[in-house]
Amino acid sequence: MNSPIVSILMPIYNEANTLIHTINSIQLQSLTDFEVIAINDGSEDNTQTILKQFSSTDKRIKSSDLPRVGIIKALNHGLKQCKGKYIARMDADDLMHPKRLEMQVNHMQSNPDISVTSSLVESFPNKSSNTGFQRYVDWVNSLTTDDLITNNMFVESPLPHPSTMLRTKELVQLEGYKDNGWAEDYDLWLRYFSNGKRMDKIPYTLLSWRDHPTRTSRTDSRYSVENFIRAKVYYLSKQILTNRDCILIWGAGQMGKRISKHLLRNDMPINCFFDINPHKIGKTLRNKPIYNVNDLPKTFIKYKHPIVLVAVASNNARSLIRRQLNTWGFTESIDYWCVA
Repeated sequence: MNSPIVSILMPIYNEANTLIHTINSIQLQSLTDFEVIAINDGSEDNTQTILKQFSSTDKRIKSSDLPRVGIIKALNHGLKQCKGKYIARMDADDLMHPKRLEMQVNHMQSNPDISVTSSLVESFPNKSSNTGFQRYVDWVNSLTTDDLITNNMFVESPLPHPSTMLRTKELVQLEGYKDNGWAEDYDLWLRYFSNGKRMDKIPYTLLSWRDHPTRTSRTDSRYSVENFIRAKVYYLSKQILTNRDCILIWGAGQMGKRISKHLLRNDMPINCFFDINPHKIGKTLRNKPIYNVNDLPKTFIKYKHPIVLVAVASNNARSLIRRQLNTWGFTESIDYWCVA
């Protein structure tokens, strides 16, 4: 039997209430040459029964049962079973647009330089009442090109995991999913980035992304702000900050304080901080001086290989800072990176 062109990789834990609707949305795909690799990760509800019912009538749906091992081991277990040229990630509580697979496969075939493609997403069943989640959806939907994704790689995870399609061979070469103590999807995008892989999004809404209080990102400590910072600093230290003789941090607030803690733990050469708050200017943070931001250009040129890390979390402030740095002649992803 020929291998399908797409393997839909879907780990499941206690999603019986939504699983039927999710699989129905998969079965309605305009591209029908796919397999579903459904990994039941020790569910205690009716998930196993639902999967057996679907797989008995649709041979494309293949399920396996594991004891509760967690999403990373479940994903890697499923990855070993994927036979498709492409892997489409899917969660068991979301919905696919009917043309998602068709559009993503066509895009990957037409753009062999792209390793991962995603799409725009919409929150549902209603536009999220959680302002933080909706703000993230709006932000992540604004990042459609490889350049935009790259420049924002250290701000936040730039790709919604269940909206992505990946090349199976490359994912295997990158050793699948890893448990480094932080979000497995963000770790994966950082590894793709570190290996020079290109990522983009199809500018159409191809996934309905369910928001609810028990989302893993809200209940699992691996998705905490602190662990996201750990991930950022780990990958920054491995590549972006290598051979830098000076790190200048724009932002002496809470985020600058937290990021600098992990930078110093990794023996990174922080020189000073810059801020606009007159109550902070002239003081110190982590035993490093805090200067007025207007002093940044003259400080920068004192060093051979300096870099500016923008550690200000507000999206509006980040835009203003980028504009100012660009006006001063700084180039993003070369002279400076936004890291919050």
